[in-house]
Amino acid sequence: MVIVTLQREKCIGCNYCAEFAPEYFRMSKKDGKSVLLKTTDKKGFYTLKTTDTEAFEPLDRAAKACPVKIISVRLT
Repeated sequence: MVIVTLQREKCIGCNYCAEFAPEYFRMSKKDGKSVLLKTTDKKGFYTLKTTDTEAFEPLDRAAKACPVKIISVRLT
């Protein structure tokens, strides 16, 4: 299982996550910040769990490219 978490409030809107993992991230037209798709907010943390292990590579690239390091990805 792949678990990815986004701390959206700290997002600076650089768009790297949406470039590296467009299936999972979009940039909000409302405030210009990243949105982790198919998640709900839990005190500013957005978490997605998927059994698709192929998701790890693009999500990991997105996390490594993030200049403010607000994306975490784990493979369990």
